[in-house]
Amino acid sequence: MIKPLEFYFDFVSPYSYLAYQEIKKIEKKESTRMKYKPILLGGLHNLHGIKAPAFVPAKAKFMIRDCKMVAKKLNIKFKFNPLFPINSINLMRGLLAANPKIRDKYIDIFFDAYWESGLDLSDEKIISHLLKKILIKKNFFLQKINEQSIKDKLRKLTQEAYKCDVFGAPTYVVNKKIFWGQDRFEYAIDEYYRAN
Repeated sequence: MIKPLEFYFDFVSPYSYLAYQEIKKIEKKESTRMKYKPILLGGLHNLHGIKAPAFVPAKAKFMIRDCKMVAKKLNIKFKFNPLFPINSINLMRGLLAANPKIRDKYIDIFFDAYWESGLDLSDEKIISHLLKKILIKKNFFLQKINEQSIKDKLRKLTQEAYKCDVFGAPTYVVNKKIFWGQDRFEYAIDEYYRAN
Protein backbone atom coordinates (compact mmCIF):
# COMPACT_ATOMS: atom_id res chain seq x y z
CA MET A 1 0.00 0.00 0.00
CA ILE A 2 1.37 3.42 -1.00
CA LYS A 3 1.83 5.72 1.98
CA PRO A 4 0.64 9.22 1.12
CA LEU A 5 2.65 12.40 1.47
CA GLU A 6 0.27 14.85 3.15
CA PHE A 7 0.59 18.63 2.95
CA TYR A 8 -1.15 20.70 5.63
CA PHE A 9 -1.38 24.34 4.60
CA ASP A 10 -3.27 27.63 4.77
CA PHE A 11 -3.22 30.46 2.22
CA VAL A 12 -2.38 32.92 5.00
CA SER A 13 0.98 31.24 5.59
CA PRO A 14 3.86 32.67 3.51
CA TYR A 15 5.92 29.56 4.18
CA SER A 16 3.05 27.42 2.84
CA TYR A 17 3.20 29.46 -0.37
CA LEU A 18 6.96 28.92 -0.68
CA ALA A 19 6.53 25.21 0.05
CA TYR A 20 3.79 24.92 -2.56
CA GLN A 21 6.08 26.35 -5.25
CA GLU A 22 8.62 23.62 -4.47
CA ILE A 23 5.92 20.95 -4.42
CA LYS A 24 4.78 21.95 -7.92
CA LYS A 25 8.32 21.50 -9.23
CA ILE A 26 8.52 17.98 -7.79
CA GLU A 27 5.05 17.03 -9.05
CA LYS A 28 6.03 18.09 -12.58
CA LYS A 29 9.29 16.13 -12.56
CA GLU A 30 8.23 13.00 -10.72
CA SER A 31 5.20 10.85 -10.08
CA THR A 32 5.03 12.01 -6.47
CA ARG A 33 1.60 13.42 -5.67
CA MET A 34 0.69 15.33 -2.56
CA LYS A 35 -2.44 14.72 -0.56
CA TYR A 36 -3.55 18.29 0.09
CA LYS A 37 -4.89 19.01 3.57
CA PRO A 38 -6.30 22.53 3.85
CA ILE A 39 -6.58 23.74 7.44
CA LEU A 40 -7.36 26.93 9.30
CA LEU A 41 -3.99 27.88 10.75
CA GLY A 42 -5.47 30.32 13.26
CA GLY A 43 -7.78 27.59 14.53
CA LEU A 44 -4.87 25.15 14.83
CA HIS A 45 -2.85 27.71 16.80
CA ASN A 46 -5.82 28.23 19.12
CA LEU A 47 -6.14 24.49 19.74
CA HIS A 48 -2.47 24.35 20.74
CA GLY A 49 -2.53 27.63 22.65
CA ILE A 50 0.13 29.05 20.34
CA LYS A 51 0.59 32.75 19.62
CA ALA A 52 1.17 33.13 15.88
CA PRO A 53 4.48 34.74 14.77
CA ALA A 54 2.49 37.53 13.11
CA PHE A 55 1.49 38.75 16.56
CA VAL A 56 4.99 38.66 18.06
CA PRO A 57 6.76 41.79 16.71
CA ALA A 58 10.29 40.33 16.68
CA LYS A 59 9.12 37.13 14.96
CA ALA A 60 6.99 39.05 12.46
CA LYS A 61 9.94 41.24 11.51
CA PHE A 62 12.20 38.21 11.13
CA MET A 63 9.61 36.31 9.08
CA ILE A 64 9.43 39.06 6.43
CA ARG A 65 13.20 39.04 5.93
CA ASP A 66 13.40 35.26 6.09
CA CYS A 67 10.66 34.65 3.52
CA LYS A 68 12.26 37.10 1.10
CA MET A 69 15.62 35.40 1.58
CA VAL A 70 14.17 31.92 0.96
CA ALA A 71 12.23 33.09 -2.10
CA LYS A 72 15.35 34.65 -3.59
CA LYS A 73 17.41 31.51 -2.95
CA LEU A 74 14.76 29.28 -4.55
CA ASN A 75 14.03 31.72 -7.39
CA ILE A 76 10.37 32.07 -6.41
CA LYS A 77 8.37 35.20 -7.19
CA PHE A 78 7.34 36.57 -3.81
CA LYS A 79 6.07 39.77 -2.26
CA PHE A 80 5.39 39.91 1.45
CA ASN A 81 1.80 41.10 1.59
CA PRO A 82 1.47 44.29 3.68
CA LEU A 83 -2.07 43.18 4.58
CA PHE A 84 -0.78 40.06 6.35
CA PRO A 85 -2.39 38.40 8.18
CA ILE A 86 -5.89 38.08 6.78
CA ASN A 87 -8.72 35.84 7.90
CA SER A 88 -8.44 32.98 5.38
CA ILE A 89 -11.46 30.98 6.51
CA ASN A 90 -13.58 31.72 3.41
CA LEU A 91 -10.72 30.93 1.03
CA MET A 92 -10.01 27.62 2.77
CA ARG A 93 -13.69 26.69 2.78
CA GLY A 94 -13.88 27.66 -0.89
CA LEU A 95 -11.08 25.24 -1.70
CA LEU A 96 -12.97 22.42 -0.01
CA ALA A 97 -16.12 23.33 -1.94
CA ALA A 98 -14.39 23.62 -5.33
CA ASN A 99 -14.63 20.92 -7.96
CA PRO A 100 -11.56 18.64 -7.52
CA LYS A 101 -10.75 19.16 -11.22
CA ILE A 102 -9.92 22.82 -10.59
CA ARG A 103 -8.32 22.37 -7.16
CA ASP A 104 -4.80 23.04 -8.45
CA LYS A 105 -5.93 26.18 -10.29
CA TYR A 106 -7.76 27.42 -7.20
CA ILE A 107 -4.65 26.96 -5.06
CA ASP A 108 -2.46 28.66 -7.70
CA ILE A 109 -4.80 31.62 -8.10
CA PHE A 110 -5.17 32.43 -4.41
CA PHE A 111 -1.59 31.72 -3.33
CA ASP A 112 -0.27 33.85 -6.20
CA ALA A 113 -2.76 36.65 -5.59
CA TYR A 114 -1.75 36.98 -1.94
CA TRP A 115 1.99 36.21 -1.98
CA GLU A 116 3.07 37.18 -5.49
CA SER A 117 0.78 40.07 -6.37
CA GLY A 118 0.14 41.37 -2.85
CA LEU A 119 -3.63 41.63 -3.38
CA ASP A 120 -6.18 42.32 -0.65
CA LEU A 121 -8.00 39.01 -0.31
CA SER A 122 -10.49 40.50 2.10
CA ASP A 123 -11.88 42.62 -0.76
CA GLU A 124 -14.99 41.00 -2.28
CA LYS A 125 -14.41 42.59 -5.70
CA ILE A 126 -10.92 41.09 -5.89
CA ILE A 127 -12.20 37.69 -4.76
CA SER A 128 -14.97 37.85 -7.37
CA HIS A 129 -12.45 38.70 -10.11
CA LEU A 130 -10.18 35.80 -9.11
CA LEU A 131 -13.10 33.36 -8.98
CA LYS A 132 -14.06 34.32 -12.55
CA LYS A 133 -10.61 33.21 -13.70
CA ILE A 134 -11.41 29.67 -12.60
CA LEU A 135 -15.07 29.83 -13.69
CA ILE A 136 -16.59 29.90 -10.21
CA LYS A 137 -19.58 32.18 -9.81
CA LYS A 138 -19.47 34.47 -6.80
CA ASN A 139 -23.00 33.51 -5.64
CA PHE A 140 -22.13 29.81 -5.84
CA PHE A 141 -18.94 30.44 -3.85
CA LEU A 142 -20.80 32.38 -1.15
CA GLN A 143 -23.47 29.72 -0.92
CA LYS A 144 -20.99 26.84 -0.62
CA ILE A 145 -18.69 28.45 1.98
CA ASN A 146 -21.71 28.93 4.22
CA GLU A 147 -22.94 25.35 3.99
CA GLN A 148 -22.60 23.52 7.28
CA SER A 149 -20.99 20.49 5.62
CA ILE A 150 -18.14 22.65 4.26
CA LYS A 151 -17.69 24.43 7.60
CA ASP A 152 -17.56 21.04 9.32
CA LYS A 153 -15.06 19.68 6.81
CA LEU A 154 -12.56 22.48 7.45
CA ARG A 155 -13.06 22.16 11.20
CA LYS A 156 -12.54 18.39 10.98
CA LEU A 157 -9.33 18.73 8.94
CA THR A 158 -7.98 21.29 11.42
CA GLN A 159 -8.85 19.05 14.37
CA GLU A 160 -7.32 16.07 12.56
CA ALA A 161 -4.10 18.06 12.17
CA TYR A 162 -4.17 18.89 15.89
CA LYS A 163 -4.68 15.23 16.85
CA CYS A 164 -1.72 14.26 14.63
CA ASP A 165 0.42 16.81 16.55
CA VAL A 166 0.64 19.18 13.59
CA PHE A 167 1.18 22.63 15.08
CA GLY A 168 1.99 24.90 12.14
CA ALA A 169 1.95 25.31 8.38
CA PRO A 170 3.30 24.05 6.18
CA THR A 171 3.58 20.58 7.63
CA TYR A 172 4.24 17.38 5.70
CA VAL A 173 3.17 14.05 7.14
CA VAL A 174 4.35 10.74 5.73
CA ASN A 175 4.58 7.34 7.36
CA LYS A 176 3.16 8.94 10.55
CA LYS A 177 6.17 11.25 10.75
CA ILE A 178 5.82 15.03 10.89
CA PHE A 179 8.06 17.42 8.98
CA TRP A 180 7.30 21.02 9.87
CA GLY A 181 8.36 23.98 7.81
CA GLN A 182 9.06 24.83 4.21
CA ASP A 183 12.71 23.82 4.66
CA ARG A 184 11.79 20.24 5.63
CA PHE A 185 10.33 19.29 2.27
CA GLU A 186 13.40 17.34 1.15
CA TYR A 187 13.34 15.30 4.34
CA ALA A 188 9.65 14.51 3.82
CA ILE A 189 10.33 13.43 0.22
CA ASP A 190 13.15 11.16 1.42
CA GLU A 191 10.81 9.56 3.95
CA TYR A 192 8.15 9.15 1.27
CA TYR A 193 10.50 7.16 -0.96
CA ARG A 194 11.73 5.07 1.96
CA ALA A 195 8.16 4.26 2.96
CA ASN A 196 7.13 3.30 -0.57
